[in-house]
Amino acid sequence: MEASLRRADGDAAERPLAFDRESGVLTGAGVIDRVAVLALQAGSVITRPYGHRGYRYGCKTVATVVADRDIIVGLNEDADFAIPFCDGYWSRMLNPRYDYEEEIEAFLRCAADLRYSFVDCGANFGYWSVLASSRPFGRQPTLAIEASPENAKRLGANAVLNGDRFRWLNAAVGGQAGGFARITGARHEALETLRLTESEPDAVPIVSLDSLAAGGLIDRSLPVVIKLDVEGMEIEALTGAERLMHRDCVIICEEHGSDMTHGITRHFLEEMSLSVFVFDPKTCRFSRLDGIKRLDSIKRHPWVGYNVFATSSALWEERLLAATWRYR
Repeated sequence: MEASLRRADGDAAERPLAFDRESGVLTGAGVIDRVAVLALQAGSVITRPYGHRGYRYGCKTVATVVADRDIIVGLNEDADFAIPFCDGYWSRMLNPRYDYEEEIEAFLRCAADLRYSFVDCGANFGYWSVLASSRPFGRQPTLAIEASPENAKRLGANAVLNGDRFRWLNAAVGGQAGGFARITGARHEALETLRLTESEPDAVPIVSLDSLAAGGLIDRSLPVVIKLDVEGMEIEALTGAERLMHRDCVIICEEHGSDMTHGITRHFLEEMSLSVFVFDPKTCRFSRLDGIKRLDSIKRHPWVGYNVFATSSALWEERLLAATWRYR
């Protein structure tokens, strides 16, 4: 019996493994793969109330019994996202009732009728670039930037998977163009950026957002949405986006749950004089941050990132306040 199961799964491993989030249909899977997906889904349901604490360890256990390959997750009818099967971070997407960063999705869906430039800084495997450039999100012109060479390989593969409809760069985002950086860390979603005095193996160039706009990679004639998650270089990266910030621009930036000084939000409020908006999961709407201490109650888990939205644009303020979300 065991031999026949493994033979069936060996045959399935030759076919693309895919999961559609909207229908819940899994294709290209053998018996063991299907059991593995059920385990990954159950793990997401169980750990979700705790910010998926411990989920990674369950994924590692499940990974020991399946083939080492990718699974393509259908995010919508026009967006496919390839991830390593049993990935400790992205496998939660196999739970159809899980909402990944629903505050960003709510905002981008509310802006789908506009034409804007989407700049995905710290794109990882390209989740938001795939979505922003898809039909339900308005097929926005998108530039994805990822500093990790390994992550950038997967980012490029996801661009190809979706018809090369967005541009991507393997680079680090800094305050000015020039120089090099090296990316360190064992987990693809939790890395660090080290600035280098000279190039070395696996080093990547440092770019600034204003330099990319000057080079034509960001359309400055359009409103701009910048998602900024650049491994601790967020404030430096903001200094390199001064010209872009003078336009209709909104910055989506992660406040790490462990930072109880709320450094990035303080910078937005005190140094840049921007309005900051946060998403309330109870009302499923955005509101203007009325005081920095409010983040104390928003940051429930120190190991989770919480997104804040900063802008001086009336256009983006109107869209933020109009955005709503319906949980699955």
